[in-house]
Amino acid sequence: MIQNKIKALAEQYHQEIVAIRHHLHANPELSFKEYETSAFVQQKLGEIGIPFQNGVAGTGVVGHIKGKNPEKRVIALRADMDALPILEANDVPYKSKNEGVMHACGHDVHTSSLLGASRILNEIKEEFEGTIKLIFQPGEERHPGGASIMIKEGVLENPSPSSIIGQHVHPLIPVGTVGFRSGLMMASTDELEIIVKGKGGHGAVPQNCIDPILISAHLLVALQQVVSRFVDPTVPKVLTFGRIESQGGIYNVIPNEVRILGTMRMMNEEWRYKAHEQIKNIVHHTALAFGGTAEIGIKVGYPFLINDKEVTARCRSAAEAYMGKENVLDLPMRMTAEDFAYYSQQIKGCFYRLGVANEAKGITSSVHTPTFNIDEDALKTGVGLMAYLAVHELEN
Repeated sequence: MIQNKIKALAEQYHQEIVAIRHHLHANPELSFKEYETSAFVQQKLGEIGIPFQNGVAGTGVVGHIKGKNPEKRVIALRADMDALPILEANDVPYKSKNEGVMHACGHDVHTSSLLGASRILNEIKEEFEGTIKLIFQPGEERHPGGASIMIKEGVLENPSPSSIIGQHVHPLIPVGTVGFRSGLMMASTDELEIIVKGKGGHGAVPQNCIDPILISAHLLVALQQVVSRFVDPTVPKVLTFGRIESQGGIYNVIPNEVRILGTMRMMNEEWRYKAHEQIKNIVHHTALAFGGTAEIGIKVGYPFLINDKEVTARCRSAAEAYMGKENVLDLPMRMTAEDFAYYSQQIKGCFYRLGVANEAKGITSSVHTPTFNIDEDALKTGVGLMAYLAVHELEN
C-alpha cells in the first residue's frame, strides 16, 4: 500500500530532513537574496536525481518528477525559501549565523519538507501516473511576492498543473495535526501611507496654525467608516493603523506634517478597490475641511487566498486517511496574507497548515517572533503528508 510505504520512507529519512532544516535555519537569507539557499536546493535535487530549472524569479527553482504516463495529469507542490529581518533569540545549535536574519516564519520547514517529499516521490515514481512540479519559491515575505513573479515567468505553464498544494507551519495547533479550510482562507493586503500637511507653530496660539495632528485624529476615526459603513458588511475586512508620527512636533509645538501608516485586509477584490477610492476621498476632503492637505499612497499587495472546495475536500480526505480523522482540524478564516494567493487565483489550490507546537517542550512561540521554533517531529508529517497528498491528487 503506497500510504504505508510513504510513511515508512518519511520515518526513514526523518533525521536527514532534520539536518536539512538545521542547515537552512542556520543560514537564512532575506527575500529575493536566497542565493545560497537556492544553490543548496539545487544540490539536493541533483543528488536525488530530479531535473530542475534554476533562476526563475531570480533564485527560484522548479523541478519535475515524472511518473508513469507523465502527461496524464500534472499537479504542483510549492514551498517558499526566504527568511525575515529578525534577530533570533533561540539558544539552539542551529541558531542563525546571519545576525538579524531568521527563519521566523517556518520557510526552512517548508523547503526541507518539500525536499523530503521530493525524495520520496522520486523513489516511488513508478507507482503513480502523471507529473509533479516542484516549486521552490523566493520572496514570499516581500512585495510584490515571489509567486507573482514566478507566474509571470511561466511557472504555471509547460506543463500546466491542474492544481497546486502548499503547506505552512502553524504554531497554534499541536505537532501531529494539520488544519484545513475550504473557500476563503486568508485576506488581501494593502499598505497605506498618508501624509497630512498643515501649518506648524506655537501650541499656545493654535489660531495661527493648521494642526495636522488634529486633522489626523479626525482621519483615523473617519476612515473606520470605510469598513463599518461603506463596504458590504458580509465581506470580511479590517483597516488598521500601526504608526503615526509628526515631523518636528513636541509638547508645545504644532508640527507642519504628520505621517500615518496602516494596512487594509479584505476578502473581496471588487470591494477592495472600491474601498481604495473611498479612503482617498475621505483623506483628501477631511484634510481640506480643516484647512490642510493630505496625500495618500496605497501599495497594492497580495490578493485574497481561496482554497478550491473540490481540491481541499480531496486533500482533507487524504489527510484523514493518512493521519487519522482526529488529527485533521478545521481552521478559522484569518486576515493575515500569503502570496500563495496568486497561485490560487490562477488555478485550483489547497493551502493547509502544519501543526508544529508542543506545549510540554515549551514550543509555543508565534511566527514572526525571535523565539519561533518547531517540534521537529512535525517534519515527519510535513514530508510524508505532502508526498501522499501529491499522489492522491494525481489519482483523483
